[in-house]
Amino acid sequence: MTATVLDGEVRDYIGGVWRRPLSEPASDVLNPALGEVIARAPAGSARDVAAAVDAASTAFPDWSATPPGERIQYLFRFKQLLEEHFEEIARITTIENGKTLTESRAELRRGVENIEVACGIPTLMQGYTLENIARGIDESMFRQPLGVVAAITPFNFPSMIPLWFLPYAIACGNTFVLKPSERVPFSMIRIMELAEKTGLPKGVVNLVNGGKTTVDALLDHPAVQAISFVGSSAVARYVYARAAANGKRVQCQGGAKNHAVVMPDADRETTTDIIADSAYGCAGQRCLAVSVAMAVGGAREWFPESIADAATSLKVGGGLDEGVQMGPVITPASRVRIEGLIAQSVSEGACPLLDGRLASIAQQSSGSFVGPTVLDGLPAASPLAETEIFGPVLSLVHASSLKEAMAIVRRNSYGNASSIFTTSGAAARKFCNEIPTGNVGVNIGVAAPMAYFPFSGWKGSFFGVLHAQGRDAVAFYTAEKVVIERWPQEWSRRF
Repeated sequence: MTATVLDGEVRDYIGGVWRRPLSEPASDVLNPALGEVIARAPAGSARDVAAAVDAASTAFPDWSATPPGERIQYLFRFKQLLEEHFEEIARITTIENGKTLTESRAELRRGVENIEVACGIPTLMQGYTLENIARGIDESMFRQPLGVVAAITPFNFPSMIPLWFLPYAIACGNTFVLKPSERVPFSMIRIMELAEKTGLPKGVVNLVNGGKTTVDALLDHPAVQAISFVGSSAVARYVYARAAANGKRVQCQGGAKNHAVVMPDADRETTTDIIADSAYGCAGQRCLAVSVAMAVGGAREWFPESIADAATSLKVGGGLDEGVQMGPVITPASRVRIEGLIAQSVSEGACPLLDGRLASIAQQSSGSFVGPTVLDGLPAASPLAETEIFGPVLSLVHASSLKEAMAIVRRNSYGNASSIFTTSGAAARKFCNEIPTGNVGVNIGVAAPMAYFPFSGWKGSFFGVLHAQGRDAVAFYTAEKVVIERWPQEWSRRF
């Protein structure tokens, strides 16, 4: 089936029907490892969005009235179908995104975990009741679905991030419209084909492709009640402001500049391996990647050489190739941008312990490859200290104490994640309690919450109140209704 999906058109799924977008093709869908064009993605149109929202609106009354215990039966079937087609979807993700097959499998597994959590919606969606708040008066709170909700998702996790939203949205009784990244449409096309096989009523889930035109139409459509977004902070601000101005509930996960603090007592081998995996996994194209490692005190004596050696040993190539540990970045334009930022860092005083611009990679002439890069001593005043490079680049900073290292993190405008590597419980506790990031790792390089916990970005990394996943997702996709009832005893005598 993989060949069929990848050889086909970028199609929309609206009201239970697969259809050709009304807009013309506007951008290439590439295989980043080979530089080959897989397909052409549409520009998107307000008419496509209107059709999808109309279909979702039509489906909402019956779907919202469906008991939660019945709604989750479709999710059980959905999970089973994803398990049966697991390898196929992982391969599609690797081909259109570039990450290794191992990384694509791990991504899909985390997405499936969200379906598993959403299957608990009959419990998660429960409200509460208090009898006799006054004599003969009872009060209850229960949750009801919002209506039509939409998600706008990025290229770096084409199967996982849509599954942060879709299962919770429909389990709560909403109907759903997804706009995936135009760079990686095929993972979700295949996943939507499987969602269709569950027998979900037409219009409960919809897929519309396109670029900014599609996004703006979703942000402006009066029937869309809530918007979920993941992408850069600049676009997150735009989406949040425009959607909120239109009266919508909004959650926007933005960019990051994640720091890892390496204490002198950290286990050298384990710390090096974990930070290397965090910095260079998925070619650094993830919002939880460590992009700055701070060697504190005596850690400066061993960590720079250790991390440079680990980065040097990574095998870079096509994600489907045996033994490859890091794939390409998403597009040639991304490669040029990342290499330009490396050059700027060097011009501002950073010392390249390992320069990915000079990497010898067999496919580099056609693929979008940047090798692992280690930059030592980037000045704290450099604008790049605040720039999300979103590539396989690790900057090294040195601090004299934990206090100084934490001050560097506090000054950063992002607040997605941070980590500390230490064998000291006191140091770890101080870090966890005081560091201003929403996701914190202790001897963990990628502090990615499990599906039953919220994905808690802070500061410039998140716009909104309720995050993705877990209980936050249930609260985001439902409205609380409070009912106060009085049934006087004398009325009962009439019956």
